[in-house]
Amino acid sequence: MTRTTLSIDGMMCGMCESHINDAIRNNLIIKKVLSSHKSGKTVIESEERPDEEKLKKVIADTGYELTEIASEEFTKKRFSLFGG
Repeated sequence: MTRTTLSIDGMMCGMCESHINDAIRNNLIIKKVLSSHKSGKTVIESEERPDEEKLKKVIADTGYELTEIASEEFTKKRFSLFGG
């Protein structure tokens, strides 16, 4: 799994977060996306690293400015009540 963190200028409220999340969900193959206007960050979890040029276009088309992209591999931890 890959976690990609985007720094985005211009998000001012919860509707801005929703706009970014919807644009990413509708244009990229991802598992999860979460945005915060307070931190100016969007975090994407996906099987593979997203195409950076496509990310740039998707964010630009929303009217916000993508200022930074950072990706890292991670292992998703599973929760089990039975320790398995």
